Amino acid sequence: MRVRVVDDNRDSAESLGMVLQMLGAEVTLAHDGHSAIDAFGAGNSSVVLLDIGLPGMDGYEVARRLRARHPDRHPTIVAVTGWGQEDDRRKAREAGIDHHIVKPADIDQLQHLLASLAN
Repeated sequence: MRVRVVDDNRDSAESLGMVLQMLGAEVTLAHDGHSAIDAFGAGNSSVVLLDIGLPGMDGYEVARRLRARHPDRHPTIVAVTGWGQEDDRRKAREAGIDHHIVKPADIDQLQHLLASLAN
């Protein structure tokens, strides 16, 4: 499974990336919305783990732009964020985000979600 982790906190992104690699995923990282969108166009990620609280362009806008620019591709977009109120979840759904995990991400929950996507 090819996973792109998008988080402006480099330590968080790298730690999550290492865990995902141990789970067998091929991982690439992006640290802001613009580079995430550019890299997605050039790559072939099937899952995007997306922080919502990105500087400059939040994760909601990143998700909307990914969906609009690549209508032929259907990655699973998962918010992995500290924003977990019901309003945050509603905004995520409206932006085209498929799943919502509140930080710190529960590794078992994430592993179960990724396993369900692989089937």
